[in-house]
Amino acid sequence: MKPTSPIFKTFLAITLLLTGFISGILLPEADAQQGANHVTVEADVHHINGQLINGTTIVSARSLGEALGRQVSWDPEAHTVHIESRLDTILKRGYIRVGTTGDYKPFTYLNPETGEYEGFDIDAAKKLARDLGVEVRFVQTSWPTLMDDLLADKFDIAMGGISRNVERQKTAHLSQPYMTFGKSPLIRAEDKDKYQSLEDIDQPDVKIAVNPGGTNQKFVNANIKQAQVTVVENNLDIPGLIASGEYDVMITDNIEAILYANQDPRLYAALSDNPFTINQKGYLMHRGDPIFANWVDLWMEEMILKGEFEALEEKWIYN
Repeated sequence: MKPTSPIFKTFLAITLLLTGFISGILLPEADAQQGANHVTVEADVHHINGQLINGTTIVSARSLGEALGRQVSWDPEAHTVHIESRLDTILKRGYIRVGTTGDYKPFTYLNPETGEYEGFDIDAAKKLARDLGVEVRFVQTSWPTLMDDLLADKFDIAMGGISRNVERQKTAHLSQPYMTFGKSPLIRAEDKDKYQSLEDIDQPDVKIAVNPGGTNQKFVNANIKQAQVTVVENNLDIPGLIASGEYDVMITDNIEAILYANQDPRLYAALSDNPFTINQKGYLMHRGDPIFANWVDLWMEEMILKGEFEALEEKWIYN
């Protein structure tokens, strides 16, 4: 079967589509009208420098690899495209890029005094890198831009108290869970008898503060209809605003609520044993790479078996 024949192109298009990596056809050098073999791409890949030829965008294998954050090569004899796993790319590169927000204790916190990240998932990320045999490089992201930054290949994996949900799984890949939690209110200790249900909180005279772009805001938008809701850009500022009386309630993960209540006697983690929701934490990765995803899942299983996650909970949440 000749690589320029319509039958070959159709066969290769179906093959590439089934891989989940790219959909399109492989064009030989003459068709691409450039100095290398090219692939037509119809995928959720950003920032590819392509050339429009006869109404079709043609990109080089090198550009595709750069956009995917992985090595892409063309075998002219076998007429196949090889897309290297991100795992192999990381090992060759010598470091793993970990996206984290730095504003969500106890999981990720950018300490302004040291300029270093710290927290539960920061320790986990360092451990992951050691077990890979590479360095770790943290990349600043935010909750509103988390998914866009991942798709733009600014990092290999995102870690830092990320909630597993089906919406995120539509666009990316979420690891197995490492912690179960739920949404609950952080309030002032003096109000612990006042706010004992979601109905108590959703009242016109109650002032709620929430951080933007994450699952806290989604929960508030879906469930709060009467209370006064204010979006506070910096998640780290909210507990202090609750304690000082500027706001009454912060809806957050019960883990975070417990942490802040332990640190500040003015605060109280209400309903932490009976949260409004039941959710799980996981790590966010690019989809379409089962080799890397399977390595991360196996690493997490080892962490659970050895009690490593439990030790991190004791260190960062309950101590």
